[in-house]
Amino acid sequence: MVKQELIDRSPVRFFEKALNGGLKAGEIGVLASKKGVGKTSVLVQLGLDGLLQGKQVVHVSFDQHASYIMTWYEDIFSEISKKKRLEQAEDVKDELVRNRVVLNFNQDTVSTSQIVATLKALAQGGIKADYLVIDGLDFSKRSNADFEEVKAFAKESGIVVWYSCNSDGTELKDIFDAERAKLFDSVILFETKPDCTQLRILKVREENVTDANLKLDPKTLLIAEK
Repeated sequence: MVKQELIDRSPVRFFEKALNGGLKAGEIGVLASKKGVGKTSVLVQLGLDGLLQGKQVVHVSFDQHASYIMTWYEDIFSEISKKKRLEQAEDVKDELVRNRVVLNFNQDTVSTSQIVATLKALAQGGIKADYLVIDGLDFSKRSNADFEEVKAFAKESGIVVWYSCNSDGTELKDIFDAERAKLFDSVILFETKPDCTQLRILKVREENVTDANLKLDPKTLLIAEK
Protein backbone atom coordinates (compact mmCIF):
# COMPACT_ATOMS: atom_id res chain seq x y z
CA MET A 1 0.00 0.00 0.00
CA VAL A 2 1.27 3.48 -0.88
CA LYS A 3 0.94 6.48 1.42
CA GLN A 4 -2.16 7.97 -0.25
CA GLU A 5 -4.01 4.67 0.12
CA LEU A 6 -3.03 4.63 3.78
CA ILE A 7 -4.56 8.10 4.20
CA ASP A 8 -7.73 7.14 2.32
CA ARG A 9 -8.20 3.93 4.31
CA SER A 10 -7.10 5.25 7.67
CA PRO A 11 -9.33 4.49 10.69
CA VAL A 12 -9.32 8.25 11.24
CA ARG A 13 -11.71 8.47 8.27
CA PHE A 14 -14.27 6.51 10.35
CA PHE A 15 -13.62 8.91 13.21
CA GLU A 16 -14.17 11.96 10.98
CA LYS A 17 -17.37 10.48 9.57
CA ALA A 18 -18.72 10.04 13.10
CA LEU A 19 -17.96 13.73 13.71
CA ASN A 20 -19.91 14.84 10.63
CA GLY A 21 -16.72 15.49 8.70
CA GLY A 22 -14.34 15.98 11.61
CA LEU A 23 -13.04 19.15 13.21
CA LYS A 24 -12.46 22.13 10.97
CA ALA A 25 -9.70 24.72 11.21
CA GLY A 26 -10.29 26.92 14.24
CA GLU A 27 -12.21 24.26 16.16
CA ILE A 28 -11.38 22.50 19.42
CA GLY A 29 -12.18 18.92 20.40
CA VAL A 30 -11.78 16.92 23.61
CA LEU A 31 -11.21 13.21 24.21
CA ALA A 32 -12.51 12.40 27.70
CA SER A 33 -12.26 9.29 29.84
CA LYS A 34 -10.86 7.85 33.01
CA LYS A 35 -7.07 7.80 33.11
CA GLY A 36 -5.29 5.12 31.12
CA VAL A 37 -8.04 4.20 28.68
CA GLY A 38 -6.34 5.11 25.36
CA LYS A 39 -6.69 8.86 24.83
CA THR A 40 -2.99 9.39 24.06
CA SER A 41 -3.09 6.62 21.46
CA VAL A 42 -5.97 8.32 19.62
CA LEU A 43 -4.31 11.75 19.87
CA VAL A 44 -1.20 10.23 18.27
CA GLN A 45 -3.32 8.60 15.55
CA LEU A 46 -4.90 11.98 14.78
CA GLY A 47 -1.46 13.58 14.74
CA LEU A 48 -0.05 10.88 12.45
CA ASP A 49 -2.97 11.26 10.07
CA GLY A 50 -2.22 14.97 9.79
CA LEU A 51 1.47 14.24 9.23
CA LEU A 52 0.69 11.74 6.48
CA GLN A 53 -1.27 14.50 4.74
CA GLY A 54 1.77 16.79 4.86
CA LYS A 55 0.54 18.91 7.77
CA GLN A 56 2.63 20.35 10.58
CA VAL A 57 1.76 18.82 13.96
CA VAL A 58 2.71 20.17 17.38
CA HIS A 59 2.15 17.74 20.24
CA VAL A 60 2.14 19.32 23.71
CA SER A 61 2.43 16.97 26.68
CA PHE A 62 2.00 17.88 30.34
CA ASP A 63 2.41 14.49 31.98
CA GLN A 64 4.80 12.50 29.76
CA HIS A 65 8.39 13.17 28.75
CA ALA A 66 8.94 14.15 25.10
CA SER A 67 10.89 10.94 24.41
CA TYR A 68 7.93 8.88 25.63
CA ILE A 69 5.58 10.71 23.25
CA MET A 70 8.00 10.14 20.36
CA THR A 71 7.93 6.42 21.20
CA TRP A 72 4.13 6.51 20.98
CA TYR A 73 4.43 7.91 17.44
CA GLU A 74 7.02 5.26 16.52
CA ASP A 75 4.89 2.41 17.87
CA ILE A 76 1.59 3.56 16.37
CA PHE A 77 3.20 4.23 12.98
CA SER A 78 4.86 0.81 13.07
CA GLU A 79 1.56 -0.87 13.91
CA ILE A 80 -0.30 0.94 11.13
CA SER A 81 2.41 0.39 8.51
CA LYS A 82 2.62 -3.35 9.28
CA LYS A 83 -1.14 -3.78 9.33
CA LYS A 84 -1.58 -1.93 6.03
CA ARG A 85 1.69 -3.18 4.48
CA LEU A 86 2.89 0.32 3.73
CA GLU A 87 5.57 0.50 1.04
CA GLN A 88 8.87 2.24 1.95
CA ALA A 89 7.68 2.68 5.53
CA GLU A 90 11.04 3.94 6.82
CA ASP A 91 11.23 6.68 4.19
CA VAL A 92 7.67 7.75 5.02
CA LYS A 93 8.48 7.80 8.75
CA ASP A 94 11.53 10.03 8.18
CA GLU A 95 9.36 12.42 6.19
CA LEU A 96 6.75 12.57 8.97
CA VAL A 97 9.25 13.27 11.73
CA ARG A 98 10.38 16.44 9.97
CA ASN A 99 6.88 17.92 10.32
CA ARG A 100 6.34 17.03 13.98
CA VAL A 101 7.31 18.99 17.08
CA VAL A 102 6.89 17.57 20.59
CA LEU A 103 6.85 20.01 23.52
CA ASN A 104 6.85 19.10 27.20
CA PHE A 105 5.62 21.61 29.80
CA ASN A 106 5.05 21.69 33.54
CA GLN A 107 1.46 22.84 33.89
CA ASP A 108 2.10 24.20 37.38
CA THR A 109 4.64 26.71 36.09
CA VAL A 110 3.65 27.44 32.48
CA SER A 111 0.63 29.57 31.61
CA THR A 112 -1.62 29.22 28.59
CA SER A 113 -0.34 32.57 27.32
CA GLN A 114 3.23 31.28 27.44
CA ILE A 115 2.27 28.20 25.46
CA VAL A 116 0.50 30.29 22.83
CA ALA A 117 3.54 32.58 22.66
CA THR A 118 5.75 29.53 22.06
CA LEU A 119 3.49 28.36 19.23
CA LYS A 120 3.57 31.82 17.66
CA ALA A 121 7.37 31.88 17.91
CA LEU A 122 7.53 28.48 16.20
CA ALA A 123 5.30 29.79 13.40
CA GLN A 124 7.55 32.81 12.92
CA GLY A 125 10.48 30.40 12.67
CA GLY A 126 8.79 28.43 9.90
CA ILE A 127 7.02 25.76 11.97
CA LYS A 128 3.36 26.75 11.70
CA ALA A 129 1.12 24.11 13.22
CA ASP A 130 -1.87 22.83 11.29
CA TYR A 131 -2.76 20.45 14.12
CA LEU A 132 -2.21 21.10 17.82
CA VAL A 133 -2.49 18.17 20.23
CA ILE A 134 -2.59 18.92 23.97
CA ASP A 135 -2.26 15.84 26.17
CA GLY A 136 -2.30 15.42 29.94
CA LEU A 137 -3.65 18.84 30.87
CA ASP A 138 -5.36 19.02 34.27
CA PHE A 139 -8.52 20.88 33.33
CA SER A 140 -9.13 21.81 36.97
CA LYS A 141 -6.02 23.98 36.83
CA ARG A 142 -7.28 26.05 33.90
CA SER A 143 -10.08 28.60 33.72
CA ASN A 144 -12.52 29.07 30.87
CA ALA A 145 -10.43 32.08 29.86
CA ASP A 146 -7.52 29.73 29.14
CA PHE A 147 -9.58 27.68 26.70
CA GLU A 148 -11.02 30.85 25.17
CA GLU A 149 -7.45 32.04 24.55
CA VAL A 150 -6.53 28.78 22.81
CA LYS A 151 -9.71 28.88 20.74
CA ALA A 152 -9.00 32.47 19.67
CA PHE A 153 -5.48 31.41 18.67
CA ALA A 154 -6.88 28.41 16.76
CA LYS A 155 -9.27 30.63 14.81
CA GLU A 156 -6.61 33.25 14.14
CA SER A 157 -4.09 30.63 12.98
CA GLY A 158 -6.51 28.29 11.24
CA ILE A 159 -5.50 25.21 13.20
CA VAL A 160 -7.31 22.18 14.62
CA VAL A 161 -6.86 21.55 18.36
CA TRP A 162 -7.42 18.28 20.21
CA TYR A 163 -7.22 17.96 24.00
CA SER A 164 -7.34 14.93 26.27
CA CYS A 165 -9.18 15.21 29.58
CA ASN A 166 -9.32 12.81 32.52
CA SER A 167 -12.87 12.47 33.83
CA ASP A 168 -15.08 9.90 35.52
CA GLY A 169 -18.20 11.45 33.94
CA THR A 170 -20.32 9.53 31.47
CA GLU A 171 -22.38 12.41 30.08
CA LEU A 172 -21.40 15.86 28.84
CA LYS A 173 -22.98 17.57 31.85
CA ASP A 174 -20.93 15.35 34.17
CA ILE A 175 -17.64 16.22 32.45
CA PHE A 176 -18.06 19.98 31.96
CA ASP A 177 -20.43 22.58 33.28
CA ALA A 178 -22.62 24.30 30.69
CA GLU A 179 -20.34 27.32 30.21
CA ARG A 180 -17.21 25.22 29.66
CA ALA A 181 -19.00 22.77 27.38
CA LYS A 182 -19.86 25.67 25.04
CA LEU A 183 -16.14 26.28 24.44
CA PHE A 184 -15.59 22.94 22.74
CA ASP A 185 -16.80 21.99 19.29
CA SER A 186 -16.62 18.27 19.89
CA VAL A 187 -16.44 15.99 22.93
CA ILE A 188 -15.81 12.25 22.64
CA LEU A 189 -16.14 9.87 25.58
CA PHE A 190 -14.10 6.67 25.89
CA GLU A 191 -16.12 3.98 27.67
CA THR A 192 -14.54 0.72 28.80
CA LYS A 193 -16.51 -2.40 27.91
CA PRO A 194 -15.73 -6.06 28.69
CA ASP A 195 -14.16 -6.65 25.26
CA CYS A 196 -13.07 -3.20 24.07
CA THR A 197 -13.10 0.55 24.61
CA GLN A 198 -16.05 2.22 22.90
CA LEU A 199 -15.95 5.79 21.56
CA ARG A 200 -19.18 7.69 22.16
CA ILE A 201 -19.82 11.12 20.63
CA LEU A 202 -21.24 13.51 23.22
CA LYS A 203 -21.07 16.69 21.16
CA VAL A 204 -20.43 17.77 17.56
CA ARG A 205 -20.83 21.52 17.37
CA GLU A 206 -24.60 22.11 17.64
CA GLU A 207 -25.35 19.28 15.25
CA ASN A 208 -27.25 16.05 15.85
CA VAL A 209 -25.22 13.34 17.54
CA THR A 210 -25.52 9.74 16.35
CA ASP A 211 -23.94 6.50 17.55
CA ALA A 212 -20.28 6.51 16.51
CA ASN A 213 -19.95 2.74 15.96
CA LEU A 214 -16.27 3.11 16.87
CA LYS A 215 -13.99 1.30 19.30
CA LEU A 216 -10.31 0.89 20.13
CA ASP A 217 -8.72 -2.40 19.23
CA PRO A 218 -7.81 -3.91 22.63
CA LYS A 219 -4.39 -5.10 21.43
CA THR A 220 -3.16 -2.18 19.31
CA LEU A 221 -5.35 0.68 20.63
CA LEU A 222 -6.00 1.66 17.02
CA ILE A 223 -9.37 3.14 16.08
CA ALA A 224 -11.63 0.51 14.54
CA GLU A 225 -15.26 0.03 13.60
CA LYS A 226 -17.32 -2.07 15.98
